[in-house]
Amino acid sequence: MELIDWLILSFTLIGIVVYGTLKTRGSKSVKDYVRGGNQAKWWTIGLSVMATQASAITFLSTPGQAFHDGLGFVQFYFGVPIAMVIICMVFIPIYHKLKVYTAYEILEGRFDVKTRSLTATFFLMQRGIAAGITIYAPAIILSAVLGWNLNILNIIIGLLVIIYTVSGGTRAVSVTQKQQMAVIFTGMFIAFFAILHFLPEDITFQKAMDIAAANGKINILDYSFDLDNRYTMWSGLIGGTFLALSYFGADQSQVQRYLSGRSMKEMQMGMIFNGLMKVPMQFFILLVGIMVFVFYQFNLSPLNFNPSADKVVKESIYAEEYLDLEKEQIAIFQQRQETLTEYATSPSNSLKEELVTLNLKERQARDNAKNLIDKAAKDKLLDVETNDKDYVFIHFILNNMPRGIIGLLLAVILSAAMSSTASELNALASTTALDIYRRNYVPNQTQQHYVRMTKWFTFGWGILAIIVACVAYLAENLIELVNIIGSVFYGNILGIFLLAFFFKKIKANPVFVSAIITQIMLFTLFILEQYEIIKLPYLWLNFVGCVIVIVLAHVLQAIKKPDNLKSSGLE
Repeated sequence: MELIDWLILSFTLIGIVVYGTLKTRGSKSVKDYVRGGNQAKWWTIGLSVMATQASAITFLSTPGQAFHDGLGFVQFYFGVPIAMVIICMVFIPIYHKLKVYTAYEILEGRFDVKTRSLTATFFLMQRGIAAGITIYAPAIILSAVLGWNLNILNIIIGLLVIIYTVSGGTRAVSVTQKQQMAVIFTGMFIAFFAILHFLPEDITFQKAMDIAAANGKINILDYSFDLDNRYTMWSGLIGGTFLALSYFGADQSQVQRYLSGRSMKEMQMGMIFNGLMKVPMQFFILLVGIMVFVFYQFNLSPLNFNPSADKVVKESIYAEEYLDLEKEQIAIFQQRQETLTEYATSPSNSLKEELVTLNLKERQARDNAKNLIDKAAKDKLLDVETNDKDYVFIHFILNNMPRGIIGLLLAVILSAAMSSTASELNALASTTALDIYRRNYVPNQTQQHYVRMTKWFTFGWGILAIIVACVAYLAENLIELVNIIGSVFYGNILGIFLLAFFFKKIKANPVFVSAIITQIMLFTLFILEQYEIIKLPYLWLNFVGCVIVIVLAHVLQAIKKPDNLKSSGLE
């Protein structure tokens, strides 16, 4: 990090905070603060929705996911366009007609206040945890790579977000997210073309893709029904559709983005824009990861991209074994250079097979290195992350990008963290203030009182998110962790909304009881899968949870019916 990097990073982040604060301060009504005065146009809605989902985790973890496993992860997003069409046809017209401030208001009108409060609580539980992770994700990685203090980074990121989100509410989030998305797209395009420039002169983009394809990195579609594989065409289309329906249709952090639209048409156009852009955007981010993989075919990479893990093992009794693995990796790298030179000039199946064999050997060396790191960490009673997917892209940036561009790309990561966290805090505060506080405790106060309380709840959730970030521990892959947390709750929440929209004869009590039972079952299924007692990839929890709550509600309604008939004397 040179002075120019610090200047670019500081100017970008502080500029966004100051702009968002000055542009949107002074909201006096709940409509202005929670729904942004209903001034947002469709492109603002579309970009805000994309920015809410595209957290720092997206730009840190997704390239690393592609580096290790290829483009197959894009299947996760195949359900998004389908979900956008359904949301535009079903959810948005209902929300717009009823002029709701939160998604969960509808549930009181259709069922009762306890069902509204329960569903809002499910949202608060999962999104409250996720908000901490969106702060923690960039902080833990930047801390490990740059040597900055982790908790100080968590606090800085959290406080920057709190400042403008408390000040301007929904409109501040939407306004700043346009600038943040501009920074993000600029940075990612620069990274992509920079990698192409760094490759040997005779390696064109087509040849780079041939090299990636030779190593199985370009295999996008998997039509199998293998439950050992988390990402297939079917898990993406079925599980992904249900996840996207719940996330974009019943998660206040997203619903609040399009409820700020000027009209129903603006809301629908914004969501269609998101549906059209989401898969290409994620594909491009994965493609950047593929290009990083190709770059490290021609440049020696570390045995483990996490510098903290590397340091722990090198200061342990396993240092000599680890050094032997590094020597082995260097030998594989040198042999691969010779094979790549031949393959680039005259590709053949035999050379392709040799490349695959060499990369498999390198992967085995990396796996052996992880085992040594695990042993060293246990000996020292330390928690060290051995899975380095989340560190691949940041390592590439800091060690290969020119000065100035490093600052810009770090701004990309932190901007993404801020945009996603701001949406989450804004939604958490609105739900707490309107669905819990106003509805259950203080129902008859002035508009200014509820605006003031929403600001305090924003501040409170922001502090809680910082605390979660400070005590969190890095999972196997951060982008998976956020989606796993959502999947444990989202299927149940979506099922409750579908019962409200499409099953008019189902009453409140069966829905309330079935929602509680379903949530307990989803927690149980997730734990059983973690201990490998059953096979159920997390994406399927969205579908399973939705089906269970709908079926249970019908069963409970049917059981209750005879009692009603008996008590009325009709039996």
